[in-house]
Amino acid sequence: MSTVVAPSAAALKVPGFWRRALHHRSFVIGGVLTLLLLLAAALSLVWTPWSPYEMDMANKLKPPTGSHWLGTDTYGRDVASLLLVGARASILVGVIAVGIGLVVGTALGLLAAAKRGWVEEAIMRLTDFSLAFPAILSAIMMTAVFGAGIVNAIVAIGIYNIPTFARITRASANAIWSREYIAAARACGKGSFSITMQHVLPNISAVLIVQITIRFAIAILAEAALSYLGLGTQPPQPSWGRMLSEAQTMMFQSPLLAVFPGMAIAMAVLGLNLLGDGLRDLLDPRLARAR
Repeated sequence: MSTVVAPSAAALKVPGFWRRALHHRSFVIGGVLTLLLLLAAALSLVWTPWSPYEMDMANKLKPPTGSHWLGTDTYGRDVASLLLVGARASILVGVIAVGIGLVVGTALGLLAAAKRGWVEEAIMRLTDFSLAFPAILSAIMMTAVFGAGIVNAIVAIGIYNIPTFARITRASANAIWSREYIAAARACGKGSFSITMQHVLPNISAVLIVQITIRFAIAILAEAALSYLGLGTQPPQPSWGRMLSEAQTMMFQSPLLAVFPGMAIAMAVLGLNLLGDGLRDLLDPRLARAR
């Protein structure tokens, strides 16, 4: 008896993905903004206009000039350099925190869909319990025990992402498990693990990719909020959220100090959300054919 192979996510795509992607406004705008975020972080690894850690109190609160393109902050540090290096913290937190949620949450969701019964019920109730502790509340509790820091912020945001990935994975996987080719695979003697890895996971990959971009944007917002509260990235490491916190006392003397990091956070989140919307449209075969 021949082995039944389920259609993969790639096989469901309409041909000419990149041709359609380049004509999709949300995907293009989101991709450009996300690429700018990545380039800023990469550039800061090799070059910044000034040292983001060097204070110059004699030149504090300077407006944008030829030497300081975006001016200086309350400690005389170059704002442009702080923004570039701050992008690294946002990406670091986003990648690790979303990675934690993706790996753990996807595994739990796949297990719930494969086993059903009391296993599924236990996992779903566990995710319900996790949702009672949002990222900021989890970070506050962890800070009380272990102290403030970027590691605790990453763990808190990662735990916050787990139930979301678990629920989405379980719902998507349940739809795949009800298909005829899954029954045929069972008839061929395949076990739950083999079916999950060969048929279920590839067919829900598009949903997970879209969710990654959305959760990445939320992770950047959460990191900025935690740093603003003093629970995230700690001095002297630059952070967009802490730049906003330091700027709030200087709103009348130098309002641009709050504008620049605020715009950086807004553009990063907007870019990732638009990229996720574009990917959702492009990876959905029904929407792709309609276009």
